[in-house]
Amino acid sequence: MHARSVVAAAIDGVTGELIQSRLTPSHEHIRSWLGELPGPVAVAYEAGPTGFGLSRSLTAAGIRCEVVAPSKLQRPSGDRVKTDARDAVHLARLLRLDEYTAVSIPSIDQEHARDLVRAREDARGDLMRARHRLSKLLLRQGIVYSGGQAWTNTHDAWLRRQRFGSPALQMTYESDYDAVLTVKARRDRLDEAIAVMAANSEFTPIVRRLGCLRGVSNLTALALAVELGDWHRFTGKTIGAFVGLVPSEYSSGQSRVQGSITKTGNTHVRRLLIEAAWHHRARYVVGKTMRERWELASPAARARGDAGNRRLHARWNTFRERRKRHVVANVAIARELAGWCWSLAVLEE
Repeated sequence: MHARSVVAAAIDGVTGELIQSRLTPSHEHIRSWLGELPGPVAVAYEAGPTGFGLSRSLTAAGIRCEVVAPSKLQRPSGDRVKTDARDAVHLARLLRLDEYTAVSIPSIDQEHARDLVRAREDARGDLMRARHRLSKLLLRQGIVYSGGQAWTNTHDAWLRRQRFGSPALQMTYESDYDAVLTVKARRDRLDEAIAVMAANSEFTPIVRRLGCLRGVSNLTALALAVELGDWHRFTGKTIGAFVGLVPSEYSSGQSRVQGSITKTGNTHVRRLLIEAAWHHRARYVVGKTMRERWELASPAARARGDAGNRRLHARWNTFRERRKRHVVANVAIARELAGWCWSLAVLEE
């Protein structure tokens, strides 16, 4: 599947006959070609930038359609020739043998909500880069802020007072400072939209349950809800592997070698879990913010969240006593936090 072309291959399950064709990306054209094949027909294509529109169109027409994970496709190690035609035949053979890993198809509302939280993630990255450009411009001029924490109201007032004798340098500084303000305003607008969605949408119940854990704000909870979708696909043990928080391993015979985490799966979810895990390092105190979140959740969710918070903080203390490196310990906490999030997400109230 490409933006302007589609290469198709079909294998007759009875005779083994191979049929190949080049199609346009039009859903009507693809359905027409499939209609000419002897049924029943099953279709598979790789997940990619073309999205899930074709899958929804074929499913609505009564045609089984699987969207497969490209990273899980089995390819011969000696196969060094890659073309669209060969890939299409390879997909058809894997579909015929049921040797593929399908991705979860989100609903339209879930996909739109996911786009919203990803837009906020993009704004966060853009703001960080804009701030770096501005601070490094000042650093090249020998100007360093020393009045406390950066990017506060006090720091912003200090930035507005900066003046330069060179017109070119002044214009550059104003451009970089304006970029910071513009991106920050965009991020704040997205935060407001996410807060509204978290408070009143189909995702509100799961957001309130996840909010019973420390470090899981409305933004984090909504992002976890829309990125993972159907939580029942996982268990408390498998969700860590899905987000790439389990150690890599290469074991054969009598040797067993484990390395760093795999970092596979959803990068956004993994970053959110690692950031949330740092909150469990400090002493566990049920403060005002946590109590406000608990008031919105059910008693069962509150009890589960409190147990998770106590357990994760105790794990942090254990790692500290063992003098474990903090970054390594935090990844282990994030892996267990993923399991607690799963238990709250599938909690029946």
